[in-house]
Amino acid sequence: VFARVDICDRAALDALFAEHKPRAVLHFAAESHVDRSIHGPADFVQTNVVGTFTLLEATRQYWNALPEADKAAFRFLHVSTDEVFGSLSATDPQFSETTPYAPNSPYSATKAGSDHLVRAYHHTYGLPTLTTNCSNNYGPYQFPEKLIPLMIANALAGKPLPVYGDGQNVRDWLYVGDHCSAIREVLARGVPGETYNVGGWNEKKNLEVVHTLCDLLDAQRPKAAGSYRDQITYVTDRPGHDRRYAIDARKLERELGWKPAETFETGLAKTVAWYLDNQAWADEVASGEYRKWVETNYAQRA
Repeated sequence: VFARVDICDRAALDALFAEHKPRAVLHFAAESHVDRSIHGPADFVQTNVVGTFTLLEATRQYWNALPEADKAAFRFLHVSTDEVFGSLSATDPQFSETTPYAPNSPYSATKAGSDHLVRAYHHTYGLPTLTTNCSNNYGPYQFPEKLIPLMIANALAGKPLPVYGDGQNVRDWLYVGDHCSAIREVLARGVPGETYNVGGWNEKKNLEVVHTLCDLLDAQRPKAAGSYRDQITYVTDRPGHDRRYAIDARKLERELGWKPAETFETGLAKTVAWYLDNQAWADEVASGEYRKWVETNYAQRA
């Protein structure tokens, strides 16, 4: 069953709880792209902060009315990001669950706010919450505003591959299937009130990621002449661009026995193959308002 509902619409949420009587809530709903948050922060405050508050209130009302056994078994799992911890230098240790929050973008600030609300609803009202903070996801069906699908789409279309600044910013990459398996483990066996970092142990510089993508495309969909690397274009850096993210996922591995199944190399190969086999999906998603946004965002940085 899929219901298209605004998480800021309390009446609609109450109706869903009454109809479906869930045993758990997995809260994925969010505005999630840093560049969009820079151009339009209001949407991020509304969805990520007000929306999370509204969902928590609807959940709390529903949970309070459950029989005691069902209340004890219920879980509210909030999916968040490592960006709430801010930026690391090259020598800083990886983010742990006790790293202080230091968000640097409207996106990460609103996600930090939602994390704190979830924590407060556990400690104040007893709601059995769980929070996961994940590193950068990639894989099939990712919206093409994100780095990896954007580079694949632009490469195949013969367009420039825009790399921010010097391309040396570092991200820790997590294959979407591994993220899903981690969420299943946390939902099933996580301790209410706890947070768990989810990462793939794959720190890569952005330029290295783009080079690897180009090399995979050169092998699987070669151009008539030259390499896809020839399309790389350096553009003005993102305002406040965090230099490095890196997740320490040892708590999740130690306490719940989770480990990622994919290396960056195997996950990226699967991802490129999927986009090559599903170009019609990518083309449809990348039409209309999205195309206008990309043109606006990157035209200003040329």
